[in-house]
Amino acid sequence: MDQRKRRYQRLLKMARHFYRWLTGTLSTGNPSAKPNKKTIKQRFLKLLPCCRSGSSPSINQNSVTDDGELSTVCYRPEGLDHLMQQTNFSKKELQILYRGFKSECPSGAVNEETFKNIYSQFFPQGDSSMYAHFLFEAFDTKNNGSISFEDFVMGLSIILRGSITDKLNWAFNLYDLNKDGCITKEEMTDIMRSIYDMMGKYTYPCMKDSAPKEHADNFFRKMDKNNDGVVTIEEFLETCQKDENIMQSMHMFDNVI
Repeated sequence: MDQRKRRYQRLLKMARHFYRWLTGTLSTGNPSAKPNKKTIKQRFLKLLPCCRSGSSPSINQNSVTDDGELSTVCYRPEGLDHLMQQTNFSKKELQILYRGFKSECPSGAVNEETFKNIYSQFFPQGDSSMYAHFLFEAFDTKNNGSISFEDFVMGLSIILRGSITDKLNWAFNLYDLNKDGCITKEEMTDIMRSIYDMMGKYTYPCMKDSAPKEHADNFFRKMDKNNDGVVTIEEFLETCQKDENIMQSMHMFDNVI
């Protein structure tokens, strides 16, 4: 029981870091202190069962038989060599990530309901279902109602190893709810409302009911350069790349594995 509790606490800490990264482009305050990358790296590695002390032997060249282990689950991912070409991970890193993914998702894929249940454990004080829905759709690039290992590592590769432009494009896709190439004020309000719902009503200082709309309005004042009521990817990239706080959040997960 103690081990499960410690594992939950580690997951919670990592989820909060991930939340800060995803919402970094929405920040309007002063830049926060520079994150401790070493600490983030330690927390990230502890999330993976094969990296936790006492859980299993360390990875070596013979500990995973390349594609052989990949065939032991219901859903067979693409070969490691192909994933190496599609991501910024080495074969050994993909093996480590796959062990962790398979441990949490034995079937090899996660549907939205399971994803929501997992995410709700990260933020038990609020309702994370809507934000988890938006996040699930960002990872479900094939729009088939599930997140496979390929979907997972492709998204993770962008978040952890992608260029600034890649990361910003991923964040833009998250906020562009209907995927029409622009962000409307309604979409940003929905995103912000889902974030405030997820954080819960008992935050300090207490959030006003009007906070999601006010935050969306601030976002548009900052991003909508031509005042046409939508934010394009060009406006988004230009504004974000000139903002010190946003750029700092984009580097939060650099070199964590």
